[in-house]
Amino acid sequence: MDPVAIDAPHVLVVTGMSGAGRSSAAKILEDLGYTVIDNLPPALLGLAVQAHDIPEDHKHLVVVIDSRGGLPISELEDAITALEQEGVVARIVFLDADDNVIVRRYEENRRPHPLGLDTISGSIAAERELLSGLREVTDVTVDTSNLNVHELRERLTTLFSEDETTRPMRVSIRSFGFKHGSPRDVDLLFDVRFLPNPHWEAELRDLRGTDEAVRDYVLAADGAKEFVDRVDDLLAFLIPRFQAEGKSYLSIGIGCTGGHHRSVAIAEELENRVSQHGVRAAVRHRDIER
Repeated sequence: MDPVAIDAPHVLVVTGMSGAGRSSAAKILEDLGYTVIDNLPPALLGLAVQAHDIPEDHKHLVVVIDSRGGLPISELEDAITALEQEGVVARIVFLDADDNVIVRRYEENRRPHPLGLDTISGSIAAERELLSGLREVTDVTVDTSNLNVHELRERLTTLFSEDETTRPMRVSIRSFGFKHGSPRDVDLLFDVRFLPNPHWEAELRDLRGTDEAVRDYVLAADGAKEFVDRVDDLLAFLIPRFQAEGKSYLSIGIGCTGGHHRSVAIAEELENRVSQHGVRAAVRHRDIER
């Protein structure tokens, strides 16, 4: 595949599980200046792009596609392939959440699930099966299980606020604690529990990886610098190759036990390294306040 031109027009196809925040994501992207079309059949994607004159004006378009029409995956793939042949870069953004979270949201809002099966759980299982093929070809997955609407806005703003023509790759680095569960929406995941835990140092226990004392402790540990150097080398190797294959977003997870110290310090250091390569990087600490 030829490298994607950084000045190519972009279309974001927003899809995913019902109850995972598609409508909220569409509103946020509209606030960011995108033109949003909701509930579009995949077969009409090309016509929608032509109607908005994107190739000439380089306007950005968001198309929300859900499972209400059965979501023929082959139709969507064919439509995206046709757009790319016309020089339009199409990216699929998949909104997901844990089943129990989706059930709770439906129960709180007292809304029927769009698939309308006998139970909400049954509808969720059927929809997840329906979307399984699409999730495999997604460019960006956003797990909203632990995100409120403000955190979702922050996440989407980080990914999509700037003009996509300014940078071909965006890297998101997220620290987390394994005891709170591994994130499902990362492309690369690294475990830094091999490093000494500042939790067992009385003077560091109540601090965080963003504090200088903890950062110095973590980075001075045996193997810490070599680990960061090796991951930095790996990213320097991978990022241009991801770009050449048309990937615009890369999500990296850095995990330790609780998500307070080691993963935070390492994530901050990696963000600095990635930024030095001229790639836009953003860091988020999922569990730092838990």
